[in-house]
Order: sequence, then C-alpha cells, then structure tokens
Amino acid sequence: MRHDINNHLALVLAAAEIIKKKPDALERMLATVAEQPAKITAATRKFSAEFEQTFGITRP
Repeated sequence: MRHDINNHLALVLAAAEIIKKKPDALERMLATVAEQPAKITAATRKFSAEFEQTFGITRP
C-alpha cells in the first residue's frame, strides 16, 4: 500500500521536474498528473479498509 502511494506521489514530482525543465511537455504530462489524486485516494482508502479489518476497527 505505502509503495502504491509513494509511486503516485513520485510520478507527480517527476512530472513537475520535467515540466520545469521542458515547459513544452506540459500538455503531455497533464493527463498523467491529473490521474494521480484519484489513485492516491483509492490506495489510501484500500489501506484504511484493510487496516480496520485487520484490527477489528468498526465505524459507527
């Protein structure tokens, strides 16, 4: 799980570095960067669900 989140964040950072050095790459990178928040959210939710299930945590 942690690796999934780190991978998505690393991709965002790498895209920012590429765009900084090559502004013409912006359009190509936008779609990839725009997908990352949803993927990070999904990975976080999956981690939370598995954590809660493992430790028997229930929500009201």
